[in-house]
Amino acid sequence: MTKQDPSKFFDRGHAAAYDQRWAGMAAINDAQHLLLKAILSGLGSQARVLCVGAGTGAELLALAAAFDDWHFTVVEPSAGMIEQCRRRAEAAGITDRCTFHEGFLDSLPEMAPFDAATSILVSHFLVDRDQRKDYFSEIARRLRPGGLMINSDLASDMTSPQYEPLVQHWVSLHRWVGLETKTDHLGREVALLSAEAMQTLLIESGFVCPTLYYQALLIRTWVSQVPE
Repeated sequence: MTKQDPSKFFDRGHAAAYDQRWAGMAAINDAQHLLLKAILSGLGSQARVLCVGAGTGAELLALAAAFDDWHFTVVEPSAGMIEQCRRRAEAAGITDRCTFHEGFLDSLPEMAPFDAATSILVSHFLVDRDQRKDYFSEIARRLRPGGLMINSDLASDMTSPQYEPLVQHWVSLHRWVGLETKTDHLGREVALLSAEAMQTLLIESGFVCPTLYYQALLIRTWVSQVPE
């Protein structure tokens, strides 16, 4: 199956302005990172974390600052985004704990299993369900038994009477922080699944006990586990 061209969404110009553009959403990101650190804190020392579609490295920097003996493998197909991620990692002095891989996850060389993985606002760009399942299955395959995955994606039940009001509130949020957003791409360029459909997808991909633990309008975040 053909993968999305990352330059369609994240060319170098977009990547350079990405963090400034989304600065108004900092409160949501801060809440995400607080919960991310709390949930993964049980991994212990010397944990190995796979950050898939890491973008400019927001969750990488948050985790690396909180856990100074963890190692991170960063996977990002967009050249512009991984350049920004490298620069931020260098400025934070954490490159000695990072392995950077420019490309899709299935091109990452085989290595020892990871203790946890993050996929933050990535999988919704895979509008083909089979391709999305393959993506999550690849993450599951690279985790140790009992390993955790946290994925955050745009999600909603498009058949629900709550959907249209939720989308309007989503638009209002963007306008409040000084952004314009379209909505015609939802369900077309960005896949939206109900909570039940996402749970089913994660289970079919090799995870157990997918748990929805955070929602901010269309953003929903799950923690799942590979069987022991």
